[in-house]
Amino acid sequence: MKLSDDIKFIPMTSVSSGSGKEVRDDIYYYTNQIVNIVMIGDPEGEDWFLVDTGMPYSGKEIMFITEERFGKGSKPKAIFLTHGHFDHVGGIVDLLEAWDVPVYAHLLEFPYLTGKKSYPDPDPSVEGGLLAKISSIYPHEPVDIGEVLLPLPHNGSVPGLPEWRWIAAPGHSPGQVAFFRERDKILLSADAFITVRQDSLYKVLIQKEEVNGPPRYLTTDWQAAAETVKELASLQPELVISGHGQFMEGEELRAGLEILAYGFDKLAKPKYGKYVTDTDQEQGHQ
Repeated sequence: MKLSDDIKFIPMTSVSSGSGKEVRDDIYYYTNQIVNIVMIGDPEGEDWFLVDTGMPYSGKEIMFITEERFGKGSKPKAIFLTHGHFDHVGGIVDLLEAWDVPVYAHLLEFPYLTGKKSYPDPDPSVEGGLLAKISSIYPHEPVDIGEVLLPLPHNGSVPGLPEWRWIAAPGHSPGQVAFFRERDKILLSADAFITVRQDSLYKVLIQKEEVNGPPRYLTTDWQAAAETVKELASLQPELVISGHGQFMEGEELRAGLEILAYGFDKLAKPKYGKYVTDTDQEQGHQ
């Protein structure tokens, strides 16, 4: 296994960094600097699962937090990756060296998780705030965890979690996925939509809650991103944990998501940037 060649510590944080919330008895999320990881499983039970692995060099911190919740020496039955961007796989190599567990991801993410292909460069020219302007510093080369990597099942099931299903959520990355539990309509939305304005330094720092589109500086297919938000909105989730920002639930979530879904071109899609096509720009001005 191998870290990405351009991995580096990214000096970004928020008021939520280092804190976690139990939103249901069996669902706990923890904010590592500016990104969320999710633990699924009852602390009193035997099996639990980890969704995403945080920022670069976060492995030891994540192991400490998971042992606080599930006990000394505990490890997940599996790791599920929503996608392979640096802030979602940052701790994975250290974790796998300690845990030796399978990792599941969408097949379209495999090139970025097996050392074969780098993501497109982040776009500092995109319309947005300071965190977009400095995005050239963000790692985008691939990790290589091919020896433990497995594809998510084609039928949408989630191994070991029969109540959950995965949903293709392309746009921010080709093989991004979200996870949904129908019983209580809990959605892990990854970066398909998030609950903070991720390119705004001030809003990231204070973690201002608001339903937003995907991070602009790393989203490369805006048409797919718009369709993904509409599909996830159609699920009518009751509670969302996104890749960035605080969890949201209830009417504020539903209203914000509906507004975003039907006003995506004006609210989420940037007016300019190297991944914004001429068609995107024309739609954004309508």
